[in-house]
Amino acid sequence: MPGFEHNGKKYNNPVELALDVIGGKWKMPILWRLNRKVWRYGELRKDLGIITHKMLTEQLKELEKAGLIDRKVYPVVPPKVEYRITSKGKTIVPVIESLREWGDKFKNEKLIPQKIKKTKTKIQKS
Repeated sequence: MPGFEHNGKKYNNPVELALDVIGGKWKMPILWRLNRKVWRYGELRKDLGIITHKMLTEQLKELEKAGLIDRKVYPVVPPKVEYRITSKGKTIVPVIESLREWGDKFKNEKLIPQKIKKTKTKIQKS
């Protein structure tokens, strides 16, 4: 497949573009949560755990720029901001579900041989 350019960046194939848009540690977990309900910033940060304010803000801005989420600011004090997934964002959810299933299978395949190996080692030492 010939390379192409999107938003001033060159890609060799569509997978590179997709990973650029939704890849990384936080974007898919954010999209996963927003697919379930509308979240306020503080709730989202608390639920994600160890993410920093700077990282969450950057990830939300990138997802909003890609058109995968919407940000709604309410004119109240203290400030109230809500995030929701867009219809375009919902199109990635089946891909995330497939990746979760694959990751779960991979995890289980890797953990079972490790448990057997540890058990055999314990038996041999006895």
